[in-house]
Amino acid sequence: MDLTITTLEGKDAGKVKLNEEIFGLDPRDDILQRVVRWQLARRQQGSHKAQGRARHHSARAPQFRGGGQAHGPVVRNHDHDLPKKVLALGLRHALSAKAKASDLIIIDDLASADAKTKQLVSQFAKLGLENALLIGGAEIDANFQRAASNIPNIDVLPVQGINVYDILRRGKLVLSKAAVEALEERFK
Repeated sequence: MDLTITTLEGKDAGKVKLNEEIFGLDPRDDILQRVVRWQLARRQQGSHKAQGRARHHSARAPQFRGGGQAHGPVVRNHDHDLPKKVLALGLRHALSAKAKASDLIIIDDLASADAKTKQLVSQFAKLGLENALLIGGAEIDANFQRAASNIPNIDVLPVQGINVYDILRRGKLVLSKAAVEALEERFK
């Protein structure tokens, strides 16, 4: 699969051939659902039923005289295991889903000369990025990270932090050339 590499200004910067084993799979919703459920399982709070109270952070919260309940809620762990191969397959299916839906954009470099949000917003408008996840190389440019941090619905991650949930919750996926090379090396 060939994709055009663009710059942040919206100009063409060549082409890149994407690996079909990573970006060309038929996405399976069941695998994507398993991985997202696994990622979000640790966030789940314990059961707060039959308390008659709100979900306070502590049994000895300051609004209670003397503290909590004699037989209060028991802390439970909601996380579960998922095989590493399923996690890797889920990531490949998420990348393939974005490529199949034409929501994958390759940028030559995620770098900015100045840490100015206004300048970056205008560049994103040229590219049509309103709701996007941007994945850079191993190191994200500090100016770019700072400029993008205040833009709503735009997330910036290094390639080590790429995950299925963040890919699926944003409309577009923007990868730098370094990120594509790192992903192809990772799934060799």
